[in-house]
Formats: sequence, structure tokens, C-alpha cells
Amino acid sequence: MGTGQSIMSVFAMLLLSTLMLRVNGTLLNSGNVVTNSKLGLTAIALAQSRLEEIKSKAFDQNTVSAKVSATSGLTSASQLGPETGEVYPNFNDVDDFNGFTYTDTVQINPHLPRSATNCYYFKEVDSVVYVSSTSPDVTSSSQTGIKK
Repeated sequence: MGTGQSIMSVFAMLLLSTLMLRVNGTLLNSGNVVTNSKLGLTAIALAQSRLEEIKSKAFDQNTVSAKVSATSGLTSASQLGPETGEVYPNFNDVDDFNGFTYTDTVQINPHLPRSATNCYYFKEVDSVVYVSSTSPDVTSSSQTGIKK
């Protein structure tokens, strides 16, 4: 093998190595994109599930078993949260979820034992406030007919 052939062989190996690195990088990056997409969809599904659960509860502690004719009959803004002795999953109204924190665990591979390296963790922190009907992004310090 002559010098010219050796240089061409080295150049071919260099070109092949560069090409392999780019292909591997692309494959790893697409794997991360797929994983992030799955995690995003899982997070949305978990959040949607919690919202459906919250929507199934009474609007206020004072409307669980009776009707309230004025907003002044609702729980005050400073008292939003679970009543004394009330714990999840026995919440009975929307504002019981104020300050609620929960961590969901999703197993990556169900065929392997559950462990810290085989799970994704989703932390949920809920907040419930009264808002104005004309400005739903503005928190109200008094009772209104709308909670967010």
C-alpha cells in the first residue's frame, strides 16, 4: 500500500467517524425529543385528571348540603383550604385543594422493579383563589362567585 492509499484510507476513516458521530447524535437527540413528548403528555393527563376530580366537588363548603344566596355566605378568602380534620381523598369542595401538594409516580418500565431509576416523578401543587368575574386573572381578597 502506497502513501497515497494510506492517506486516502485515513481520510475515509475520518469521514466515516464524523458521519457516525453525527448519526449517533441525531438518534440520541430524537430519543430525547420522544421522551420529553411522552413526559409532557403524561403531565397533561395527570393535571387533567386532577381538574376533573376537583370539578366533581361542591363549589364551597357552605354549598355541600345547602344553597347560598349571597357570596358573603361563602368561605372567606383567607379560609380557603381543607377544613379541620379533612384530608385527601376525602375533600368535599373545590377550595379544599388550596395548598394541596401531591407527587405522582409513573414507572418507566413496568417489567422492572419499581425504583428511583425506573420512575418519573410529577409534583403537583394546587392553589385555589377567588377571582373577579370581569378580570379572571386578578385575585380577589373577598368572596366572589368564581374560584380559580
